[in-house]
This record gives sequence, structure tokens and C-alpha cells, in this order.
Amino acid sequence: MSRPKMKSFLQGLNADEASQVLRVLLEDSPDLLKKAYEIAIKVVGDVDAEKISNDVFCELDSLDVDVLSGRSGRTRYGYVDPADASWEMFEEALDPFIHEMKKNQQRAQPAVAKAYCIGIINGLRAYEEGSRSEFADWVTDAPGEYIDTVVEEWKKGDPSGADIADVMSVVKGGKA
Repeated sequence: MSRPKMKSFLQGLNADEASQVLRVLLEDSPDLLKKAYEIAIKVVGDVDAEKISNDVFCELDSLDVDVLSGRSGRTRYGYVDPADASWEMFEEALDPFIHEMKKNQQRAQPAVAKAYCIGIINGLRAYEEGSRSEFADWVTDAPGEYIDTVVEEWKKGDPSGADIADVMSVVKGGKA
């Protein structure tokens, strides 16, 4: 089979198939492990705090007051307070970002986790200051309170003193 056909075939693999191929390849060729690790570090470590900030803002700003209406009020199980439902929706929107930050802490990628922390903080601040959505009126205190939550979660990863100082500078209104 020609090289272009092999390349085309490999590019057509889905994520599970590609993962399985990589796993077998690394088992059969341990000398490739270091190279694969170096590539993975570059891929995982290529994180932009500003992009994360924009993503957080967009995710929060897309929360819909009509969805809030559907999740609150009288239900067949009782009454759900709209304020409680709005905070729940807010938290659900932030969960994937916080999860990614924690995942990078567990991978021993402190710079990536720090970038996520800073990106989330700046996204929360941008939402607090710039959102004009109706939903934002339901969670006016949430962004400020969640900044503290994000920092506390990040600190559980045991960051360095210098990283803590950098993040606290961002919390106090600086940019990183």
C-alpha cells in the first residue's frame, strides 16, 4: 500500500481506533514512548488563558433565562426557587472548565492548571462586568463568589508560591 493511502487511512480513524493504535504501537515500540510523551506534553501544554477566558464568558453569557424558567417554579415534585436554579445552571456551565483545571493538576501540569485558573477568573470577571443577558441578573453575586471557589480548587493542587502570587495578582484585578 502506498504511503499516501496509509496516511489517508490512519487519518480516517475515529478517536477510539486511533487510541488503540497508539497503545499497541507504544507497547510494541517502547523507544517511541519518550517521543510520544514529548508530543503529548506539547499538545496538552498548549493552553491559552485568554481563550479559556473567552470560552468561559461565552458559555456563561449563553445561559438562557427561558431555560431558567423551565427549570424553576412549580414542578410535579414541588417548588424550585429560580435563584437556586440559576446558581445551579451557572455552576453547571463552569464545571467543565474547573474539571479541566483539576485534570491538569492531576497530570502534574502546573502551568496548564494555572492557565486554566487564570482564564476562568478572567472569564468570570468579564461576565460580571460585561454580560448584558437577562440571565446575568439572576446571578449577580455568582461570578465574584466563584472566583474564590476556583482559586480554592486550584490551590488543592499544591501550586508553588510564585504561582499563587501570580494568581492572587489576577484575583486582585491584574492581568496575567
